[in-house]
This record gives sequence, C-alpha cells and structure tokens, in this order.
Amino acid sequence: MQAEKERKGEKPVTIRPASDRSLLLSFGDEISMDTHAAVMRLTRCLQGVRGGILNLHPAYTSVLVDFDPRLRSHAEVAALVRERLASPPDQAPQPEPRRIEIPVHYGGESGPDLSHVARHAGLTEKRVVELHAAAEYIVYFVGFATCFPYLGGLPPELATPRLTAPRKQVPEGSVAIGGKQAGIYPLASPGGWRLIGRTHLKLFDLSASPPPLLRMGDRIRFIPVPEAPL
Repeated sequence: MQAEKERKGEKPVTIRPASDRSLLLSFGDEISMDTHAAVMRLTRCLQGVRGGILNLHPAYTSVLVDFDPRLRSHAEVAALVRERLASPPDQAPQPEPRRIEIPVHYGGESGPDLSHVARHAGLTEKRVVELHAAAEYIVYFVGFATCFPYLGGLPPELATPRLTAPRKQVPEGSVAIGGKQAGIYPLASPGGWRLIGRTHLKLFDLSASPPPLLRMGDRIRFIPVPEAPL
C-alpha cells in the first residue's frame, strides 16, 4: 500500500505501513504545538476501538498503530483512521491540560552534569537553574518502553548534546537534558542525557492506574528545592 495523505483542517496526515501488523500515521517532521494537537486528537479518536487494534504509540509527530492482522488488514485500519479523522472535533474533545509541579534538587550528586550544561551555555549554574525552572514544559508523549516523558519547552539556551557514551545506570527521578529536549527518568536505567537534578516524586507506580504519573498533554513546572531526594 502506498503512502496516502488525508487532510483535516490544515494538518495533513500520511498513512503508510510500518510492518505486517502496524501503520504509521505521520503529520510531517515539524515538532510544534499544532502537530502535537493533531497527534493528541488522532490518539483520542482511536482510543477504545475494539476488534483488532492492539496498541497506540503516539510520538512527537506521529502515531504508530499496532493491530491484529487476523482481524484487520492495513486497508481496513487506514479506512478506520480516515473515518475517525473525518468526525467532528467535538466527538474527541481534548481534556483540560493538567498542571503539575515537579520538585527538583539541582546539582551535586543529584545533577552531576549541571556544571557541563552551564559551561556549554556560557552561563552560571545558578542561571541554568533559573532558566530551567522558569519555563513551562509540555509532555509531548510518554515513551511506551519505560514511560519516559518527552518534554517540549526547554529554553533554547540550555540545549546541550547528549553524552558520547551513555551511563550504565541513571538514578530514578533524574531530570535531564538531551539536545533540545527535556525529560525525567521514571525508573533507574541506562541513559545518555545530561543530568542536572533529581526529583523525589515517583513517576512510575505499578500500584497506580495508570502507572505513569504524567500523560500526554500535561503541563509541567520544575520547582527548585534545597533537599536532595532520599
């Protein structure tokens, strides 16, 4: 099946196979609030669809749809996507974004890369913290492998290349910068982002429903705190 383009309003979507059991629905390459809104709306339109749709994986500019090929074909899933995109916007209303404050202890053992980010930006560590904490971030999407929240809104002055060699273990709750992106490690795991602080909030709790604290569309502010997390 060749890639197709469908238009809803001003944001076209390209539909193409990603595997024998998945479709990639893409809104282009530009990471923007308009694209994010299109990704959120499409994700909500497809949530709860029964009969062969297995998983939805939203990202910055796309949604990957996993389906059961025994129940639906690529063409049938593509037709479902076109049908849902043609529905009135109020049939998939967006909830009001949640505003969440994340307490962060910056620097020291909690943020071993804060000094590097400051040198790269030509700023003091204090100014890096001020800029980082003054911004409002949006959760573009949550990684489906580790529930890692990918955040937009990082001040451009703080963009810093990732480590050349990833750490074998990044502590849970680490607040990080990777290029132009910001994020928080919800679990201890390997990682190559620059660590500037750490939060004591539990971002992944198996006893909660759903386990991730953050979800796509949330707005986040980081609040500096003097105490290091336990």
